[in-house]
Amino acid sequence: MKTTIQKNMILIIAATLVIAYAMTTFVVYRQTVRVMEDEVRQEADYICTAIEISGPAYLEEMDAVRENTRVTWITEDGEVLYDSGQDEETEMENHADRPEVKEALENGRGSNVRRSDTLNEEMFYYAVRLSDGTILRVSKTMDTAFRTALNVLPGMGVIAVVMLLLATALSRNQVAKMIRPINELDLNVPLENEMYEELTPLLKRIDEQNKQKDAIADMRKEFSANVSHELKTPLTSISGYAEIMKNGLVKPEDMKVFSERIYNEASRLITLVEDIIKLSKLDEGAIEVEKEDVDLYELTREIVSRLAPQAESRNVHLEVTGENVIYHGVRQILDEMIYNICENAVKYNKKGGSVSVWVGATLKGKKVIVSDTGIGIPKDQQERIFERFYRVDKSHSKETGGTGLGLSIVKHGAIMHNAQIHVESEEGKGTKMEITF
Repeated sequence: MKTTIQKNMILIIAATLVIAYAMTTFVVYRQTVRVMEDEVRQEADYICTAIEISGPAYLEEMDAVRENTRVTWITEDGEVLYDSGQDEETEMENHADRPEVKEALENGRGSNVRRSDTLNEEMFYYAVRLSDGTILRVSKTMDTAFRTALNVLPGMGVIAVVMLLLATALSRNQVAKMIRPINELDLNVPLENEMYEELTPLLKRIDEQNKQKDAIADMRKEFSANVSHELKTPLTSISGYAEIMKNGLVKPEDMKVFSERIYNEASRLITLVEDIIKLSKLDEGAIEVEKEDVDLYELTREIVSRLAPQAESRNVHLEVTGENVIYHGVRQILDEMIYNICENAVKYNKKGGSVSVWVGATLKGKKVIVSDTGIGIPKDQQERIFERFYRVDKSHSKETGGTGLGLSIVKHGAIMHNAQIHVESEEGKGTKMEITF
């Protein structure tokens, strides 16, 4: 960045110098041309006056004096009587067709700029008609003006070198000053830095990312603490039951009960570990995201079939209605989402309660709606049910074997599929959850 800024500054100054030189050369050239034209007109007037007074002999006498000026004396018919730029023996062609001569014959004076066929140079011609009808023409080369303009080049070159050296030094100094605050930025507290206004959006974005990272770090710490606690509980139970059995403190008729308790705690532990692994994969994006067309209605029917034994054991009526609707998503994740919501509706229901699942297309999108007649969720806790390990009824959750991670998996799946989850619940009356794709 530093090198780029320096190069750009030097290029800008170099371009400015080139433009300045071109403009200066043009101005000097135009000014020199105007001065030269005025001199030619003035000199022509002097020569005309001298010829009127002294006669044509004046021209011969002034040959040595007019080294840089060409004087030509032309008759009304265009015949050249005298030309200071040619020997007397050289025959000159007729000048009647010269623009300045024509103009002088008509208006008394005439001028023109063109390349001389005789001298092969760019010339300024000025012609004046004398009292006897002849034409006196005075001319000077334009190359003099051009050379005068070019004489500016060495001086401009010296100035350019000095300016470029100065620009290099200044650009290094200025760029160092500009970059220093950026290099000294404290990215841990970006908004507390005194910085250029243009960088404010970037610093705000960095601050937001820092807050997100802190939130994620805190969430991971909390998650780790919760995982340790949740794993410790079933392991403690398993260890305790096993120790009692090991020490022979269990009656033979109670062995089945103790074994069943160990089995249940182990099952709970396995389920918890599986849910933790699923969430970890979702967090890390390790779940295969190969999407396919999934019939949500058929998928829901399969899930309801898998939950039927559990619903029957709890005396909960479970049904699914709706229509076939295709959604392009990750089948595994869609299955987990719908399964966890339906399973919760069964687990946290009342005996003799019911769970109804509707699948279909609406104006707002494709929906899966799960309604139950269960224990419900208090208003002040409905925002927190998707947090990891959060349970509305912790004692009931232990009875049902809940891990507190099911709705977190649902939330992650919804984010992955850009789906919306809407919850309506009344404590003691039931809950309705809608997933809108």
